[in-house]
Amino acid sequence: MSGTFRFLDDIAMADMAFEAEGDSLPALFDAATEALIHSLADPDSVAQSWHQTVDLQEPDVETLLFEWLNRLVYLKDAQAVVFHHATLALTATPDHSTWRLHAELVGAPVDQATQDLRSDVKGVTKHLYAVTHEGKTWRARVVLDI
Repeated sequence: MSGTFRFLDDIAMADMAFEAEGDSLPALFDAATEALIHSLADPDSVAQSWHQTVDLQEPDVETLLFEWLNRLVYLKDAQAVVFHHATLALTATPDHSTWRLHAELVGAPVDQATQDLRSDVKGVTKHLYAVTHEGKTWRARVVLDI
């Protein structure tokens, strides 16, 4: 699986936007997660002393990705952490009526002295939010409120 992301400078003036892409749905979730992690801090500057498991369930992939990214922002604020990496597992019921995400997050408490902190993301917005699938490529466009 492979996925990529790029920040979009021309989408929102007061916010930050990115487009994530993957050759599979799990790759898209990985790429979008990486984009959000990188928007908060340079993950190479974040230790691996904090661990958290997250399980989410939603009726569709668009909602699941939206809720997952917002959960990352919530954890950043509620537990005052930034992230080194996340390991994700995405599954669906046979009829695709329910999608599940299991995530293992690794990071550390915020430390301005040792971490390369970037944007203080407040949330993921619905503005221009989209998840699309064309051929073998999945894409997400995400605008972050900063």
